[in-house]
Parts: sequence; C-alpha cells; structure tokens
Amino acid sequence: MSRRLAFVVATLSFAAFATTAVVAQSDVAKQREALMKEYGKATKAVGGMLRGATPFDLATVQSTLDLYAKNAKTLPTLFPEGSGESTDALPAIWEKKDEFEALFTKLAADSVAARAAITDEASFKANFPGVIRTCGTCHDSFRKKS
Repeated sequence: MSRRLAFVVATLSFAAFATTAVVAQSDVAKQREALMKEYGKATKAVGGMLRGATPFDLATVQSTLDLYAKNAKTLPTLFPEGSGESTDALPAIWEKKDEFEALFTKLAADSVAARAAITDEASFKANFPGVIRTCGTCHDSFRKKS
C-alpha cells in the first residue's frame, strides 16, 4: 500500500471513530435528558399533592418513588467523561464523580425508604420532601443555573 493510500485510510478511520464518539456522547446526553424529564413530570404531579393543589394519591406517589429509585441507578452511567458539552451538566460532575454518584445512591435509598414509610397523606408530607431535597442538592452542585 502506498503512503498516500495508507494516510487516506488512517484519516478516514480516525474520522469514523471520532464521529462515532460524538454520536455516542450525544446519545448519552439525550438518554439522560429523557430520564430527567421523566423525573420532572413525575415530580410535578406529586408536587401538586405536597402543595395541596391536587388530591393525595398513594399509587402516584409510589410509582414516582419507584421511578426515582430506578432512574437513580441508571443515570450515573449516562455521564461518561466528555459528555457535558452543550448540556446543563457542570464540569464538577467529573471533578467530583464520587460525590455525584453518591447523591444518586442516596436518592435511590431514600426513595425505597420513603416508599415503605408512606402510607397516607400525613406520612407523605413528612417523608417526601427529604427525597426531593437530594434532587435539589444535586442540581445546586452539578447543574448550570438557568
């Protein structure tokens, strides 16, 4: 193979690899955005219950807590190094990866504990705010301010 052909093959191979990496990072960002939107939609419904704007519904609370616990296990895997460009993710995610992942572990554990503890509206109002405080802590530390 001539040097010129070898150079062209090497260049095309690198370009294909780089494009694949960019697409993969974009896909990961879209996946985590979709899961965060699920959180937002579920939290909005339950937030209305906390404020007294909508009637308490135990099944909705339980499904929300199940969603929190499930997504909290998946989301940390969707933040590979270099996937924060053009997103609201702060560099602190990768600089303090252990702290970031610990918040998701806490969210999952708190969600499971709250699900077991919440049996009525009073226990919901006592337990649910602690779960969403973990969300706020993560957003305050690891998400760009809008």
